[in-house]
Amino acid sequence: MSIDLPFFKDEHRMLREMVAEFSDEVLAPRARELDESGEFPWENFKAMAELGLTGIHIPEEYGGMGMDLTAFAIAMEEVARGCGSTALTLAAHLSLCCYPIYRFGTEEQKQKYLPKLCSGEWLGAFGLSEPQAGSDAAATQTRAVREGDYYVINGTKMWMTNGGSADVMVITAKTSDAPGTKGITSFILEKGFAGITHGKDEDKLGLRASQTSQIFLENVKVPVENRLGEEGEGFRNFMTTLDSGRVIIGAMAVGLARAAFERALKYAKERSAFGRPIAGFDTIRDYLAEMATRIEASQLLVYHAAYLRDKGEKATKECAMAKYFASENTLWVCHKAIQIHGGYGYTKEYEVERIYRDAKLCTIGEGTSEIQRLVIGREVIGELPQFAELEGVA
Repeated sequence: MSIDLPFFKDEHRMLREMVAEFSDEVLAPRARELDESGEFPWENFKAMAELGLTGIHIPEEYGGMGMDLTAFAIAMEEVARGCGSTALTLAAHLSLCCYPIYRFGTEEQKQKYLPKLCSGEWLGAFGLSEPQAGSDAAATQTRAVREGDYYVINGTKMWMTNGGSADVMVITAKTSDAPGTKGITSFILEKGFAGITHGKDEDKLGLRASQTSQIFLENVKVPVENRLGEEGEGFRNFMTTLDSGRVIIGAMAVGLARAAFERALKYAKERSAFGRPIAGFDTIRDYLAEMATRIEASQLLVYHAAYLRDKGEKATKECAMAKYFASENTLWVCHKAIQIHGGYGYTKEYEVERIYRDAKLCTIGEGTSEIQRLVIGREVIGELPQFAELEGVA
């Protein structure tokens, strides 16, 4: 159920064909084993690096493929169709680590970090959430105090995808007591900086091979040249990062939905009841029709948002809509895929069970569905006084 749109270029179509083949031949056969073992998908990550996917929308001068966000979304959709854990690993590495360094970094920072990140030699991560600061990013408690040519950072980061294995992390910290989000600043940290320790990795419902870590920062000395952007610009910068990131999570949701749909369709054609394939029964046929419709509607929202971002437009509303609609619909599609499989769908023998578990994260990561509705409502209605207290929402 891949989609072709008028603004897709030949390079987009060739990319989809390449990544779809890679997903079918390399990622999908390993997905169940990775889910069961919880082992970090290093082999998959290195294989994606060989295809250039670990730097797909970073300019060639910094080691990337020089493609656009639409290309990244296409690749993410196909990767997720094969393995959700691998897709989230790529999303955090490229969308949340490489992109902000490229978008807001100095030339020296880009030259130092991006080539090794894009080549897959280094793995990237992003640290925003904290024990008391998730959707309420303004509640950030991690502090960065400048001491001469360094900042000394103390705090705890939660829910860091790739966090325990990352070579490079982009994190946020308070550099002043300015109200709301005005005191938040971004920094680039390296794995070898003294004072960074890896806490527990979460034992999760789904995406079990994607590492989700707690990271402790204790008197971490970070050179001033590793500040990402100016002091106080961190919140604004990571909101820009999240707009693009939400498109990518939307694409990931579409890929998972397609994986569930493809298996349900195949099963419905092969499984017989009362003397004929169950695909011929009105209820099953209606489920499949609704699943196909919701998937294609999600694709249209995702690629419209990517197209707007590629044109340089802000598109906060469209990005939030894409992420919200695609992620919620993916849960519905996966639910119906299990229903079509009946009792078999509830067992680990059939992969719709795993895909269903993987899909749930899409309604939580990079802004919950509830936050997406808040963002969409704010964009549609416009600024009202009661929104002022929610400026730190991420």
